[in-house]
Amino acid sequence: MLYLNNNGSVLVNEGAAIDATNRSYLYGDGVFESIRIFNGKAINVENHIHRLLAGARAVKMRTASFLTVEYFSEKINELIQLSGINEGGRCRISLDRVPGGAYKPDSNEVNYFIDIYPYECNNFELNSKGIEVDQFMDIKKHINPISNFKTKSGLVYVLAAIQASEKKLDDMLISNDKGGIIETSSCNIFIVSNGVLYTPGLDEGCLAGTMRMQIINLALANGIKVYESSIVPQNLLAADEIFITNAIRGVNWVSGYRTKRYFNNVSRKLVALLNDYWDNQLSLEL
Repeated sequence: MLYLNNNGSVLVNEGAAIDATNRSYLYGDGVFESIRIFNGKAINVENHIHRLLAGARAVKMRTASFLTVEYFSEKINELIQLSGINEGGRCRISLDRVPGGAYKPDSNEVNYFIDIYPYECNNFELNSKGIEVDQFMDIKKHINPISNFKTKSGLVYVLAAIQASEKKLDDMLISNDKGGIIETSSCNIFIVSNGVLYTPGLDEGCLAGTMRMQIINLALANGIKVYESSIVPQNLLAADEIFITNAIRGVNWVSGYRTKRYFNNVSRKLVALLNDYWDNQLSLEL
């Protein structure tokens, strides 16, 4: 049996739990985070909560002082234990502006919502079959003050994912309004050329991914050079390797972009480094 936390009330996750007046439901007026669970422990919680709270500030929400890393960690662990998740899992935390008003809200206070589910893997695994991608040309993602956060206004990602399915591809590459490729429908993007990693900078409008930052830090700590730079289609065609990252899946390698084929040597190394890092971190907590 799975449990959720609706603004402090712990409930069995067996039906509707969000009110019809919820502003996230009505207007996409909220921010969220997706957190991976290993061995029944949520990982990288501090970075996720810091981004969640920064995103709330960016969209003019006013969060109560008790909504801290420690508070959310306690609530997540409570749900993990109640739900009996002892290995892999995933957690989603939302902050939504409280009900009231139309486009202009009556208040900027927030409610929170946490739900939790088992996940089939108890570590990060490199995908055995490479991902096939192409460019999503229909809508550009604009560079603005909320570009780096996970907001509930996700139609560009939804439409990109639908188009990938229509084209029988695994994902689509999203560009900013300057023409730079910045991410996919659900992941940050890295390219590898001559053993060096390149990824769009946050000023390009990509999501400030927690896994993106962890991969950058792991690479640098292990002697792999990383540069934040604009990425254009020509760079994809010249790259030796492309991989994409997010908090739940970790690192996934891209096998093809149009007619170009890629290797997965660096991706494979990074997955091993990622698992070693979290194995060590979790062992320290025991």
